[in-house]
Amino acid sequence: MRKIVLAAAIATSALGLAACSETADKAGETVDAMAADAEANAEAAGEMAGEMAGEAAEGAEAAGDAVEGAAGDAVDAVEGAAGDAADAVEGAANDAGAAIEEATAKAEDMISDD
Repeated sequence: MRKIVLAAAIATSALGLAACSETADKAGETVDAMAADAEANAEAAGEMAGEMAGEAAEGAEAAGDAVEGAAGDAVDAVEGAAGDAADAVEGAANDAGAAIEEATAKAEDMISDD
């Protein structure tokens, strides 16, 4: 009788192990599938990050070009304004010189008339 009970216990253990090993195989397959999905997602994220970095670099380059163009325009404007101011000062100096010469001539005429 002991042998029958022992055989039954062994059979039950063997059936339990068989069921567990099948579950372990399925669990292993599930883990493998999850790892493959995670790897694919990581690769996709890496590609997206690379694309975003490239777009950011292009945007930064465009911004740099815009700033450089604006700086060039500002320099041209300042140079133009300085030239206009110099011309205005020169014109005013010429007008003042002419006025002084005219006033001097009038003063000399007044002195010589006396």
